[in-house]
Amino acid sequence: AAGLAVVSAGVGAALAGAVPASAYRPVVLVVLVAVAVFVLLRPRLGVVAAPGKRTPVRVAAVVAVAGVGIALYDGLIGPGTGTFLVLAFTALVGADFVHGSAMAKVVNAGTNLGALVVFGVTGHVWWLLGAGMAVCNIAGAVLGARMALRRGSGFVRVVLLVVVVALVAKLGHDQWVAR
Repeated sequence: AAGLAVVSAGVGAALAGAVPASAYRPVVLVVLVAVAVFVLLRPRLGVVAAPGKRTPVRVAAVVAVAGVGIALYDGLIGPGTGTFLVLAFTALVGADFVHGSAMAKVVNAGTNLGALVVFGVTGHVWWLLGAGMAVCNIAGAVLGARMALRRGSGFVRVVLLVVVVALVAKLGHDQWVAR
């Protein structure tokens, strides 16, 4: 999935200039609200692993969904990608939230690489700012991974829902207030 993600996100990044933010923001808002409702209505989702779901067909499906669909979305639009990846790994192959989050990080590294290459080649990267953000991202990832391992899938579930609500609030603000 991570290998496919590099290519798919690169394609999405190449198409990014063709889609204005005003066109996708309402769609992302609806999808994120649907994700929050889905997670809330399925309280056992991702709390405990369901290895019986991990069939060859489901593994192929999650590779396609994460490595092509979500990666293309990330290169093109971006917000909520990590949440979508975690949800794909938990819902499709029965990973708990801790393992789903770990798998999502690997695929998300691929999406970031693919988009970075395309945006870098086209001169759309502020390298110094990006380097500073990368250092902070690594520090946050280490802290978050340790916390997730220490506190477990229930904690990751709560954080996932808090992040989704915060992202919906931010995108909603950008859509209707900050105009």
